[in-house]
Formats: sequence, structure tokens, C-alpha cells
Amino acid sequence: MAPDEVIQLVKDSGLRGRGGAGFPTGSKWGFIPQGDNKEHYLVVNADESEPGTCKDTPLLMANPHVLIEGVIIGSYAIRANHAFIYIRGEVTHVVRRVQQAIEDAYAAGLLGKNILGKGFDLELVLHVGAGAYICGEETALLDSLEGFRGQPRLRPPFPAIAGLYAKPTVVNNVESIASVPAIVNNGVAWFNTMGTEKSKGFTLYSLSGHVNNPGQFEAPLGITLRELLEISGGVRSGHKLKFWTPGGSSTPIFTDAHLDVPLDYEGVSAAGSMLGTKALQIFDETTCVVRAVLRWTEFYKHESCGKCTPCREGTWWLVQVLKDLEAGKGTEADLDKLLDLCDNIMGRSFCALADGAASPIISSLKYFRQEYLDHLAAGRCPFDPMASTLFVTAGAK
Repeated sequence: MAPDEVIQLVKDSGLRGRGGAGFPTGSKWGFIPQGDNKEHYLVVNADESEPGTCKDTPLLMANPHVLIEGVIIGSYAIRANHAFIYIRGEVTHVVRRVQQAIEDAYAAGLLGKNILGKGFDLELVLHVGAGAYICGEETALLDSLEGFRGQPRLRPPFPAIAGLYAKPTVVNNVESIASVPAIVNNGVAWFNTMGTEKSKGFTLYSLSGHVNNPGQFEAPLGITLRELLEISGGVRSGHKLKFWTPGGSSTPIFTDAHLDVPLDYEGVSAAGSMLGTKALQIFDETTCVVRAVLRWTEFYKHESCGKCTPCREGTWWLVQVLKDLEAGKGTEADLDKLLDLCDNIMGRSFCALADGAASPIISSLKYFRQEYLDHLAAGRCPFDPMASTLFVTAGAK
């Protein structure tokens, strides 16, 4: 199969990026200019670090070889002779697992010079990052790979034109690349038997929080949370669902009214959120939504790279206002102040980190405004934090 035929196969499959945006993988590969006599690069984004997102790490531990196989296929398709896997430095056990798999591939003649005698060369490097969340953004990741401080770049130009070392580059998520071998092996028709009309195939959903059997569940796109809860044993005994995230902490939250929303790109978007990383964080009625949103916002404030003023200053102010509200010290006017801050943050930075900080705040006020007011009326948080703790020592108070 020629490189262009591989790209067309992936296009025909309808595979969309599994890292959050859902951009068609084959189209991204097709953007790489051919016949330009430039070096091309394939970069795998394994810098998984958003709260609640935990699908790539188990995949890499269970079967790192499927990722490497996908890297080989993808590199061949875009005519790249150098590829990189960028992984978080904190997950040392995963780093060791992937590095060993790369060494195994070299030993088997699947990496290096003249792979399988086909005249194709590929060098694969595992690059260990320092743990900055911002390096999950593709252009910040590329800056980090080049040895610079990880900060998002102004686009255009996009990585397909001027990416790593200003050369044409494809940046794909772990799950996106790991899905390619199955498509090549089983064909487009097989892949299209799963999923929905516009969201083809299967994916990994991560369930965490107040659910009886948390973990990663591979299922066709379009499955609902109600169905996933049935598979995972439901919300913890004696409790009921209050709110949840469909795509990680950077997406607008949903409530129990959204149990039957199809978990595909179009279905979640139509309901007012984003599929994102498919990190389904489940919260029951013991959880204070104000505290949950505050914790997420503190994360984004801490992880802001500081390059863009709306994000750097805006996330700091969001935390200050939320702290007062959670402690019952704020005023009702602070609710409008929160929304005003969010409005002045969203869409005003080089990347979407600030948007991710604002989205859960806006949606929490949409669905749980009264809970914010209850904090103000009580002069404190009316929820017992121990009640929402998953593991409580007997007799603890």
C-alpha cells in the first residue's frame, strides 16, 4: 500500500482525533505537503494531564506496541523518517514500559534502517517532559521538544506547514495513533460498523469519581452515560447522580438530565458541552459543586503558562472570587462578576486553557446557581466534605 493510499484509508474510515478536538485524522495527515524535499515529523502527544483524564496511560501500560505500530504506519503515510513520543515525566512506570517497547521494536527490525527490507527508515525517540499541563497543547509541546519553554504559538502557520524545527509536522494523540493499526488490518467497513454517522468507530471512556467500578471502558462512540453506568455498576450505593463532566474538567458540566445524551462529538455539542478527552467524572449529591469548580479553577490557574494576560490574570481572579463564594463570604454580585470574568477570558488567548477554566464555571452557574446562593445565605459551605470522600477511615470525623 502506497503512503497516499494509507492516508486515504484513514480518511475513509472517519477516524477523528481522540485527544479532544475531534479533527479528522486522515485530513490532518493529508495537510502535510508532499514533494517538498523537507524533513517531515510525526509527534505523539502522550502528555495526558487534565483532571479526570486517564485513558492514554492505561493504554500505554497494557499495549504500548499498538502505539508503536501506529507510529510506523503514520510515519510511512506522511513520509516521515523521524517520530517522537512526548510523555509526562511523572509517570515513570509508563516511561519505562514505552521505552522497553521501543527497544523491542528496534530489536525486531520494526524501527531503524530499511524496515522489513522495504526501504523505509524510521527513528523513534521517547521524549520525557517535565509535567507542565500546557505542553498538552500541540504547539507548546513542539516548543518543549525543541528545548524551549513550553508555550503556545500563534497560528497560522499550523504545524502541518511549520511545526517541529519549522518543518511539516503531524501531532496526534496516543489513542488516535493506536487506533490506526486496527483500521488498516480490519478495513474501513469494519470500523464503520461502530459509532454514529459522523463519529465513527470505538473509543475509550474514563469513568471516575462516585461510581462503583471506575476505570476505562472501550465502547462505540454514541453510547450514553446511562449505558456506561450500567456497565460500571452505577453510582455508588445509596446515592444519586448530581453532575458530571462529559470530556474532562475543561468542558461544561452536565446533570442527571443528560444521562441519555449520545457521547459522540455531535451529540455532546448539541447538548451544550464537548466530548473532549471522554473523561467522565461522576459526582453524587454529597458533592459541593462550588468546591469542585474551585478545585478545577485552581488547577488551571497553577498550570497557566503566563504568556497571555487574559489567562494569567483572569484565572487568578476567578480563584479569588470562587474562594469567597465557597466560604460563604461573597455577595450575589460576585456571581455576575464571575460571568463577566469568564466572558473576558474566553477566546482571548493563544490556546484554550483559559476557556477550559471558564467553561465549568459558566455551566455550574447555569445549572446550580441556587447552590451558590445557599453558600451566601449560610455564610459557609453547607456540604460536609467527608460525605463525598470515596475512602473514609472508620470513625473519622
